[in-house]
Amino acid sequence: MPGSSRSGSNGITAHEPRNNSEPYGAYPSQHQPDDLHPQPKISGLLSVGATQVAIQRTELRSLLHQANPMTPYQQLLQDLPRAPKTWLITGVAGFIGSNLLETLLTLDQTVVGLDNFATGHQRNLDEVRSVVTREQWARFAFLKGDIRELEDCRRACNGVDYVLHQAALGSVPRSLADPITSNATNIDGFLNMLVAARDEGVKSFVYAASSSTYGDHPGLPKVEDTIGKPLSPYAVTKYVNELYADVFARSYGFTTIGLRYFNVFGRRQDPDGAYAAVIPKWTAALLKGDTVYINGDGETSRDFCYVANAVQANILAATTSNPEARNQVYNVAVGDRTTLNTLFRLVKKALSSNGVYALQQLEYRDFRSGDVRHSQADISKATRLLGLKPTHTLADGLAEAAPWYVRHLKTQAE
Repeated sequence: MPGSSRSGSNGITAHEPRNNSEPYGAYPSQHQPDDLHPQPKISGLLSVGATQVAIQRTELRSLLHQANPMTPYQQLLQDLPRAPKTWLITGVAGFIGSNLLETLLTLDQTVVGLDNFATGHQRNLDEVRSVVTREQWARFAFLKGDIRELEDCRRACNGVDYVLHQAALGSVPRSLADPITSNATNIDGFLNMLVAARDEGVKSFVYAASSSTYGDHPGLPKVEDTIGKPLSPYAVTKYVNELYADVFARSYGFTTIGLRYFNVFGRRQDPDGAYAAVIPKWTAALLKGDTVYINGDGETSRDFCYVANAVQANILAATTSNPEARNQVYNVAVGDRTTLNTLFRLVKKALSSNGVYALQQLEYRDFRSGDVRHSQADISKATRLLGLKPTHTLADGLAEAAPWYVRHLKTQAE
């Protein structure tokens, strides 16, 4: 999951001395210092023996830590298992929700999950169960329910420290086809969750906002306090979420943090259905030998963000002790942008690294209604106030996600 786990819990590799009789800082006999060329000394250096080596190792670790200090997220990954909390994830059977579940259970947290399986899948929960220990899975309680029902929300929030609200009906095209259902889920459901969490006295309420809020504002990169007019019913619902969260913070002293996701992708993102996102949809088409369609000329660009970066942002936001960081909205992205034509080449490259050599070329069709032309995030606010430091670029994320898609679609075919 988080990129930090791939390189150790703190990202530091300790090195052993070259020779125990010649610790770091000592000089070989043929290069002894003289009075004309004084050499630096290491404080605390003892004469000889095991004590000398131990002190040298301690000082080396300290120097390495000063040169490569842990990020706030790496520190958090060490601290959370020592002080477990209870978390609620709405939309837990979905793409981002199940990735949050996996990370939190791996950190020995207690998790309550709420989902109605409108867009989530039992298979995502089954997969999480297969990769955590039996003891970790025992800390998970699943509630089947709907955020449009206030009592379901109250039941889910009972005894919870942190809420990670991911449940929503995503997709611009879906909202254009059925704005009433999108409104009911994304606005009525959101308000129900705010009320339930406020009444339960949770410590913080982190929710999935959206880059669609920037609407028709042409400026790049996107900065949190400058938005345009919404271009779809979906964008309207996500902007209303931000307004409600701000009012609850001001009126009730309730801590909320919104995360404006920019094209999050990764393992367990559904490649099927009319509203599938571009990366899983293209990946599935390439694996199946189907035609790959692109809306427009392919020069539309997006800031694609691997799901591990979104998981990091959620956990940092929920646990922040920085008063300035609370009751804010943050961009969650990498801070780069990639055209769809380039993305297609990168997806094919990632698949080829997994033994899949797709021959299809893109087939262009009309631009899609409600889509913005270009999108790129400024993530400096999240970096400064939350300590966000993305661990995965687009290429890193594709390399990590591609094996999952190959296995997933092979299993489906069988």
